[in-house]
Amino acid sequence: MTPEIEAAFAAIRDEYGPRSIDRVTQMLDPAPQARHPLQKNAKWIMPGISRRPWHDPYGHPEIAPVVRAFEAGHAAIKEELASAWAERRGRFSDYEHYLVRQEDWQALYLYRAGGPVPESEPLVPTAYRILRETAVETEKLCPLLESHFSTLLPGAVIAPHCDLWNFSINLHLAVDIPEGCGISVAGEARQWKEGECLLFDYSFEHDAWNHGTRPRTCLLVDLWHPETTLPERKALTTLVTEIRQLTGES
Repeated sequence: MTPEIEAAFAAIRDEYGPRSIDRVTQMLDPAPQARHPLQKNAKWIMPGISRRPWHDPYGHPEIAPVVRAFEAGHAAIKEELASAWAERRGRFSDYEHYLVRQEDWQALYLYRAGGPVPESEPLVPTAYRILRETAVETEKLCPLLESHFSTLLPGAVIAPHCDLWNFSINLHLAVDIPEGCGISVAGEARQWKEGECLLFDYSFEHDAWNHGTRPRTCLLVDLWHPETTLPERKALTTLVTEIRQLTGES
């Protein structure tokens, strides 16, 4: 670890207790650690987080208010998204997943690179407001990641992959879902139900597809995993931010 990370970790321990970020330091131990086989390609697995691929969107008191707000706003969100797609298609971009750019996977970002994307607010004001009020201002959104509308064009397939880590969790609001679309996490396939949310741990291998005849759109929100603590979130934010600065990642 760099001196900056060491100093930040020491300050967190002083504030929250000497054992408050033990799981973070255990995660960084180079010794091999047990992990689920379907998490083998994730970069980091923090110990002590339950190995559950799928979660009940209403099963976590911290996340349930976010779910309720997005589901209640679905009709307006869908209408605004349709207008943005029809009239401001240039605001959508090919999705870059790590080092891969996928042209048949389009994204409109609401939050990225550690902050909101204000240019998106006039396009999708309802989603932007709900995200700000329920996830950004409450610090439930993981600032290391993002929130975006994810549009899979007809015929698009997202290959099986693990995301970076297990200390955040992915919320999907099903905005516009044609027939023939689905997602599989740790070998269990599910379908989105329009106007409802799915919640899953994307450190597990997962894939998705659109075998339908029109675009499929979900709103994705990267939230802190509810089994992480405040001092752990502070330590993880410092750690990942410092590593990204050292490696030149955006």
